[in-house]
Amino acid sequence: MKLITRNTDYALRALCHLAKQDKVVTAPELVRALGVPHPFMRKILQRLSQEKILKSYKGQGGGFKLNKPAEEIYLMRIMRIFQGNVGLNGCFLKKDICPNKGRCVLRKKIHAIEDSVYKQLREINIAVLI
Repeated sequence: MKLITRNTDYALRALCHLAKQDKVVTAPELVRALGVPHPFMRKILQRLSQEKILKSYKGQGGGFKLNKPAEEIYLMRIMRIFQGNVGLNGCFLKKDICPNKGRCVLRKKIHAIEDSVYKQLREINIAVLI
């Protein structure tokens, strides 16, 4: 199980780099600085711009910059953008409808772990990461 996917990882690295720069940075600069393949970086930057996490500037001198302070960009939001709803609790039997769903001891324990993980993830923002 991967909690953070490759795209989320690349997005977080890009956001941390942009937060440290506090200026407009081009996609090629990010690719060089982070060692991320250009096609991945381009898609990630476009998605972050669509989600209003980044502001994009076109033309000469164009590039990307954080659209809000690093303290307001949370890990959980980035994970949802690139991974959808994050969940640890999938039935090990891989069945959609489980007759034991209401009384499954394992499910209840995993749900408690999940709640703890989500609580901690919701507190992490880009400022904390840099």
